[in-house]
Amino acid sequence: MFAGTGSDVGKSVIASAFCRIFLQDGYNPAPFKAQNMSLNSYATPEGFEIGRAQAVQAEAAGIACHTDMNPILLKPSGDRVCQVVLNGKPAGNRDAYDYFKKEGREILRGEVNAAFDRLRRRYSPIVMEGAGSIAEINLRETDLVNMPMALHAGASVVLVADIDRGGVFASVYGSLMLLDATERKHVKGIIINKFRGDIRLFESGVEMLETLCGIPVIGVIPYFRDIHIEEEDSVALGAKNRGGTRGKVNVAAVLLRHLSNFTDFNVLERDPRVHLYYTNNTDELEKADIIVIPGTKNTLSDLHELRRNGVARSIVAARRAGATVIGICGGYQMMGLEVRDPERIEGDAELLPGLGLLPVVTVIGREKLTRQVRFSFLDSQSQCAGYEIHMGTTSPADGAAFSRFSPLNRLDDGTFDGCFIDERCFGTYIHGILDNAAVVDYLLSSCRNGATNNATDNAINGTTDNRPFDYATFREEQYDKLAAHVRKHVNMNLIYKMIKP
Repeated sequence: MFAGTGSDVGKSVIASAFCRIFLQDGYNPAPFKAQNMSLNSYATPEGFEIGRAQAVQAEAAGIACHTDMNPILLKPSGDRVCQVVLNGKPAGNRDAYDYFKKEGREILRGEVNAAFDRLRRRYSPIVMEGAGSIAEINLRETDLVNMPMALHAGASVVLVADIDRGGVFASVYGSLMLLDATERKHVKGIIINKFRGDIRLFESGVEMLETLCGIPVIGVIPYFRDIHIEEEDSVALGAKNRGGTRGKVNVAAVLLRHLSNFTDFNVLERDPRVHLYYTNNTDELEKADIIVIPGTKNTLSDLHELRRNGVARSIVAARRAGATVIGICGGYQMMGLEVRDPERIEGDAELLPGLGLLPVVTVIGREKLTRQVRFSFLDSQSQCAGYEIHMGTTSPADGAAFSRFSPLNRLDDGTFDGCFIDERCFGTYIHGILDNAAVVDYLLSSCRNGATNNATDNAINGTTDNRPFDYATFREEQYDKLAAHVRKHVNMNLIYKMIKP
């Protein structure tokens, strides 16, 4: 188990690295995180929902993801309320205080333990991940994901600390001292993550930590910028690539309050033709060549906010001025004429007018559709792939607007998805749609700013390579680079001693 001194110390990425390392070394690894809190989720092949981080780790391990890898997913829908996804299916909304009460906790503990037990009968080793801090002593009795899970699994625990944020000695030593004696016996080593500078300067620090804690520092992993693994949280999105760039297609992803599945845009970050930035600044939106409205955990709340802060008006103005506007999942719902919530599932509003860009109406429902899909995009002969995770159905509006409706995608089962008005205005429920080269090439070709054809792009970027960007190959390369980076800076002999019975 890779547990942390706090949140965002790099546990997920390190777990991904070891999933790939063990795969490279001939093992059959699988990831496991008992409880994850994230708006980034993914659909399993069976049509269930798990945290995106565990899907990424499964991909690093070379296996299909499964709900047993993340039996509880908490998806925040407000400041204090989460949707609880249990074994891949929604189990209702829970207030945070109610969720963390002792009553009923053993039922959830039984579910996560059973999921782990099923997983370890199929794979070895299991690469477990903790959540937040290992030493939240006020939550010890109700904790499902850190030391109680490690004790059930009989796991060797590696404590991960982020030296970049400072206070690494206090955070490591303090975390260990706040564990009880039984828990402390399971912690077999320490990883110092995100080190900047000459590692030799920290050699005395390693000795001090080992003397203080009585366990080895098994690695000091340098900070990296040139390895790209999907992030779990959207905290830093607003600081990414602000403003426009000449000579490239400027793509603005609308920074929603409840933004989900922002990994939809990772491929655009890597495409040399594109400058991607996240914003809710009206001036920046109106200067974009392409505006993408992403998914959201609360369509009505975010739609209301877009109307309140003027972003909705700017999106419509940009469309009239010639910009391309597309919506994915909740963004697709917002682009329609109305979003209705007759059962008030998302809040108090029963109806809000949409942006009026697509002739569709959405009705929010209680049933969540979760599935992987294969489809053809418009008239393309290329086979595309993605996944759906949404509550609600979107249908053509009645009346004159109906004549303008045309579906965007044809699914392999013969059904249709999305709505297409013209090359500059369309929406879809399919997450991961931009991972398909045919879709991205079509999207960029709609921009006539001189930076979208391959010949111009190659001149800009100093290359003669006319091949489209292959995101699937790119991801595999990144897992291998990550594994090599971590392997170089940890004591693998100690790691293998930990996992052998």
